[in-house]
Amino acid sequence: MVPFKKRRIQLHAANSGDGTIKFPQVVIFLLERKMGASRKSFLTQLGRGKGFLVEESFNQSVTHVVSENNSGDEARTWLNSQLSEQSGVEKNSAKEEIHVLDISWYTESMRVGCPVVIMDRHRLQETQQCGPELTEFSVPSYACQRCTPLMGHNSRLTDALSILADSAEFSENEGRNVAFRRAAAVLKSLPQPVTRLKQLQGLPCLGEHSLRVIKDLEGPICLCPQEILVEGVSLEVETTKHSKQYTVMKILTGIFGVGVKTADRWFREGIHTLSELRKSGHALNRAQQAGLQHYEDLNLPVTKTEADIIGHIVKKAVNAVLEGAEITLIGGFRRGKQTGHDVDFLITHPEEGREEGLMPKVVSWLESQGYLLYQKTTRNSYLEAKEGPGQPSSNMDRFERCFLIFRLPVDMDEGKVQMERLIGLQTQTENCTQTNRCPPVDGETETHTHPIVDASTQKRIPVLEPTQGSRNQPWRAVRVDLVVSPHSQFAFALLGWTGSKLFERDLRRWAKQEKAMSLSSHALYNSIQRTYLRANSEEEIFAHLGLEYIPPSERNA
Repeated sequence: MVPFKKRRIQLHAANSGDGTIKFPQVVIFLLERKMGASRKSFLTQLGRGKGFLVEESFNQSVTHVVSENNSGDEARTWLNSQLSEQSGVEKNSAKEEIHVLDISWYTESMRVGCPVVIMDRHRLQETQQCGPELTEFSVPSYACQRCTPLMGHNSRLTDALSILADSAEFSENEGRNVAFRRAAAVLKSLPQPVTRLKQLQGLPCLGEHSLRVIKDLEGPICLCPQEILVEGVSLEVETTKHSKQYTVMKILTGIFGVGVKTADRWFREGIHTLSELRKSGHALNRAQQAGLQHYEDLNLPVTKTEADIIGHIVKKAVNAVLEGAEITLIGGFRRGKQTGHDVDFLITHPEEGREEGLMPKVVSWLESQGYLLYQKTTRNSYLEAKEGPGQPSSNMDRFERCFLIFRLPVDMDEGKVQMERLIGLQTQTENCTQTNRCPPVDGETETHTHPIVDASTQKRIPVLEPTQGSRNQPWRAVRVDLVVSPHSQFAFALLGWTGSKLFERDLRRWAKQEKAMSLSSHALYNSIQRTYLRANSEEEIFAHLGLEYIPPSERNA
């Protein structure tokens, strides 16, 4: 018995021009939709006359569907409807076996007398479905106009741009440094991950250089061949990250008291390690000596727990010399960070003027209790009445300020005793009383294992685990900044010292360029009206600037 398919081929051979089927593996169906019955009949006869197998109706044996004036989506929709009507045919498997082609493939095949190789130009293009529809992003150009969470959705991209920003800073190229940081800040503020470069079209602060890095990093997202950016790695970022200059500058600028200029000079002199610096014979100032001595500790992250404990110590010190003073934890910890490179506190007093002379007394108290490994105090040099709205290029404020290296106990036997004595805490244990003695020096062996409790609030204070790299000593060195502000300037100081650095930069830029105002950590000055605008809160400052208030947790640009 002759198989069904062979009988079908023989039947068509009998109806063809010369009775021969030359290409039995190619079974063609001409889609009449938009082609018309007469043209379909003509093309059918033409194909059969040249030895092609052209079916009158669609069936399971069809391998090539040829369409004229239909889009790929239209032809595929029609094909799917036909496949759904075919009994015993799996829709998805059949869909992969059938070529949906433009009429150009058919006419070219007729011209050469055989099926031509199917090229991309012959295939009807269909809308690719590679997951959810792409989100089109839109963000304001100023960082102070948008919310930026602590953790963004595009950390791979922002980390890469931050490396290039650091490199530009090490080369003292401020323009490139700011450009990369602004681009990273825009990406960090986006509410969803970037899956295609075209989603970034029209976004502010993304220059050609940043977009080129992003394109290199994008990598394959879906299985649409024409959309894949195959590298997934930026050669520029990888080269920068592993370059000698970058790695050495990261080490040298990690020394407290060493800036980019000094580190670059040392690098050019051939100093590439801490050991080489120690052997170089360079005369170091007090800050650099302390930074080099405590390098390991100062380059470990400071935890929120450590910041809170230091806060209790500072509060005790301030209250000991000025009753009623207010202490606020600022910087990254106020924005919600759980680790940082230092701890900052803003101190004020509700009665204007009572804060004057406070810093030396606080520092003296801390030194007498054995807290400090290093300290340097600068006096308040801001005089609003005489100087007007000062705008130094670095925009550094001129508050009374103390740079400290703090001696913080950790959770070891001696460290627990020191913690109780330094903070003035007491343990909830029988016959245990609060002590105000100075902390024990290294070598004391007294131990205490009871939980530590705040004597004033009776709340338990978390104790610290030993910090890796602390050389088994019962304390670690931590960078601490104390800033004293008059109460009338407190809102501006709080805003300026909360950060982030780029958020504050754009806040000042907005004030100057959009509002003709001058903003600093001391005051807000209206340059047109020539008056100071007072504020008792951050919300009032935002209102003066015509901006929607953004809480600290959303200022992580």
